[in-house]
Amino acid sequence: MSVFALGIELDGEGCHPAAWRRANHPPSESLSRRTLTQKVRAAENAGFTLATFEDSIVPPKGAIRGRVDAVNRASFVAATTSTIGLVPVVETTYAEPFHTSSQLATLDYSSRGRGGWIAARVADPAAGRAWGRPILTEQVDLDREQRDSIAVVRGLWDSWEDDAVIRDYARGRFLDRDKLHYVDFEGPSFTVKGPAIVPRPPQGQLVIFGTEADREQVDVVLVTETDRDAALDAANRSSGLRFIEVDVTLDTPHAAAAGRLAALNQHESAAPSPRLEYIGTTRGLVDLLTDLALHADGVRLFPTVIDEDLPGLARYVLPALFKSGVAQRPVPGSSLRANLGLARPANRYAKV
Repeated sequence: MSVFALGIELDGEGCHPAAWRRANHPPSESLSRRTLTQKVRAAENAGFTLATFEDSIVPPKGAIRGRVDAVNRASFVAATTSTIGLVPVVETTYAEPFHTSSQLATLDYSSRGRGGWIAARVADPAAGRAWGRPILTEQVDLDREQRDSIAVVRGLWDSWEDDAVIRDYARGRFLDRDKLHYVDFEGPSFTVKGPAIVPRPPQGQLVIFGTEADREQVDVVLVTETDRDAALDAANRSSGLRFIEVDVTLDTPHAAAAGRLAALNQHESAAPSPRLEYIGTTRGLVDLLTDLALHADGVRLFPTVIDEDLPGLARYVLPALFKSGVAQRPVPGSSLRANLGLARPANRYAKV
């Protein structure tokens, strides 16, 4: 199945550090459940395939230093949404993969198979201090923890076979212990025996997103390049599904995109973005995404100010992509894997 998926990052008020100044609510409401629910519902109603939620144990930069755990945010909106995929960032560096596995499996249950995971390294020494762990600074160590964490989490999701839960009330049998398995992992940073404490997720395996360096372990490679040609080249070279990441600043009825961005930078300059950047009209963004769809399997959009850019995406950009057939709305009742054209994987322990 050929798909072009549309993802949107919904952390904070937008990807610009001064985005909170342009939000439709006071700063005191930035972390409220009402604000979170409104954003995710707006993205779902627009037809986005998935929403992502940035996270780190290190506080975000900018005036608003607070953040609610990404898995908790995704799980909270799971019950109030029905089609949009919910994909939190969970860092692999320092975190215990057994807990990561349990959290994400629970998200998949609460969302009825719409969960995903962006597996991320963290190089900031402050993260190691916050976890109380020896600080990792070498890339080889960060890569090892990423690789080991993904392997353990995937193994734990398979540690319950799909039919391990019996629910035979008449005979008082509720679990077939022969269908629970030990992962028996031993590594430099952690040892995990298993099995998991949560049955196998509805999707079997949640959709995992990562970088080009993780392509052998993940379902979706996130392409992060500032140059369009470099992004297309990276997407063409990557195996599996490829999503190109794009910062988006749109013209609004009251201000041009470049003017909006300049006004925000007067309050606080944004750090150089590692992603492709689009600044302009909604029509121009439709053309860009139509072009990217020839080379990639999806995009993850980073609105500069969610409350200002998401309405333009919902009213003009996504409808045009749906009308032309470039993209499709997610199918109600389907899993995130299905909406991305991914099959439900067999359990590695199940006997054929």
